[in-house]
Amino acid sequence: MSYQPPYRPASGTNSLAIVSLIFGILAWCVLPFIGAIVAIVCGHLARGEIRRAPPDHAIEGDGLAVAGLVLGYMQLVLCVLALFVFIAVLIFGFAFSNWH
Repeated sequence: MSYQPPYRPASGTNSLAIVSLIFGILAWCVLPFIGAIVAIVCGHLARGEIRRAPPDHAIEGDGLAVAGLVLGYMQLVLCVLALFVFIAVLIFGFAFSNWH
């Protein structure tokens, strides 16, 4: 008889990591603020699941989750900066419109 190792299911990619990457990309194309929030939340959840997985059932997708996090955080920073610029333009616009 030949030795057969015990059955070990194939490791898969974490679905939250895939969702994080997809929404990170969508944040730059279609959904600027909402997509960034979803990418960040799913990226953190995915990395937590990947870290907590037992070594014999390793889950892949940490790189996808990190990419989604980077895209999401960059888009979120850009949205916040755009909001500050918009508020500054409004404030200075009103200030200089009443200045004679």
